[in-house]
Amino acid sequence: MNNESRCFCLYSYFVSYIKCTALQFYYHLTNIPLYRSRINESPMSANSATSHAMPPIDTSYKRIVAIALPVLLANLAMPLQSVIDTAIVGNMNDTAKLAGMGLAIQLLSLLLVSFNFLQYASSGLAAQALGQLANNSNASALSVPTPLLSILQRALLLAFVIGAILLLAKPWLIDFGLQALSANPESGRAAKAYLDVRFWGVIAELMNFAFIGWFAGQGKTRYMLYQQGFIAVLNIVLTLFFVFAMQMGLAGVALGTTIAFWFGILMALWLSRQHLKISWTALFKADRQYFTKEKMLRLFSLNKDIFVRTLILTLSFAWITRLSAQSGDVILAANAILLQVLSISAFALDGVAVSAETLSGQAAGRRAWPRFRIIVKRTGVVSYGLAIMLSVIWWLSMPTYLGLMTNIDSVFALAYDYHLYAVLLPLVGVGAYWLDGIFFGLTAGSVIRNAALILAAIFFPLSWLLYQQWDMTGIWLSVWCLLLLRLVILGGFLYRANQTGSYEKLQPEA
Repeated sequence: MNNESRCFCLYSYFVSYIKCTALQFYYHLTNIPLYRSRINESPMSANSATSHAMPPIDTSYKRIVAIALPVLLANLAMPLQSVIDTAIVGNMNDTAKLAGMGLAIQLLSLLLVSFNFLQYASSGLAAQALGQLANNSNASALSVPTPLLSILQRALLLAFVIGAILLLAKPWLIDFGLQALSANPESGRAAKAYLDVRFWGVIAELMNFAFIGWFAGQGKTRYMLYQQGFIAVLNIVLTLFFVFAMQMGLAGVALGTTIAFWFGILMALWLSRQHLKISWTALFKADRQYFTKEKMLRLFSLNKDIFVRTLILTLSFAWITRLSAQSGDVILAANAILLQVLSISAFALDGVAVSAETLSGQAAGRRAWPRFRIIVKRTGVVSYGLAIMLSVIWWLSMPTYLGLMTNIDSVFALAYDYHLYAVLLPLVGVGAYWLDGIFFGLTAGSVIRNAALILAAIFFPLSWLLYQQWDMTGIWLSVWCLLLLRLVILGGFLYRANQTGSYEKLQPEA
């Protein structure tokens, strides 16, 4: 094993250790399993023991779209941070800076994305707490906000702790992370200049996960939209100011994004206070009964499955970035621009995935398997319909998009040569996102974990062979394989359950 490979493995191990420790601590703290399972059920459906009959699940296309649309709009604001940064750097007429931006964004993704269990946990815990309050005939859901508030407080506390650890380890993480991603000297220096500033926003970005989940779990998706939209707009204004008015270059790009996230947290706190109808003092006051030793020590091993799955996916995309970096700064820069298409499309398609998760979770909770099959089919139709629309939009807008993203002729030319691979990404990847939603709704933890392990066993050697054979084309075929393999593997589990009628076996025992 060469030095770069050792570094990559050591770096991944260190990050994994921090994530696993944080994950275990959080579930000691929260005392409730992580899955967004049955998360978005109505409060009454959360209590399966109610004596009165529940209304049938609305599986109409209108209902699916109604759930997906606000999530889609809120989600689209999230990838704008990296798109805005990439576009500004792409017009600095410096290939190394654009390549460095691609490395920096991927390194941040490797560090942060696997901590999005903060989002999933906050969502599930908030939904369950809201359901418990709603089932209390003596109080409305918001007249006793302490359980909801304590969930947010615990998530924010853990986000702060994780972020502080990452911030303290910043020099080591940046140096070894860039070496692990095979950064060239010039692009590595550019990435480091960006990351040195951007790391000061890591705590805020982790807190952002917690707020998004907490709002989503209570059905307050418009608050998600307000917060993410505010961050995106402020990011544009500040970044343009620091780069063009203050002439700060890459540091200015990072500073604009960092400040935008911190102000986004302030806005989220204000929205939380308004939602709970409490004072600022009450917002920061902790109730000891929700921070007991018992709540801090109990461990739910089910949640490790999400960690394994997310870690494998994050490392897979880090691996793709590493292959791009080994091919030179022009290829790395071009792929940094084209892969933004995947990021934007994935966040858009996740809106329908949330619909699939919500409705399939309700059907699974009631053991209404005929209704579950209808949900699978209809959410699939909506997912692929949206994917077709996205691919058409990208096909029509790609020349304009590339022109806005970079003024570097060599990068533009290479990106345009491969733009069809990016245009088809929504169609190639939609099945993976759709089935992710279905299996999250089923709380099929072992299936999600096993599918990720099978994916890793196939993807990494296959992508290496494709890269060795076809270089840049091999990298894009690897991206497609990563998405299609997820569809095939999860589809195989679902098909087998459908053929045998054993959907219950996909779920953990109560």
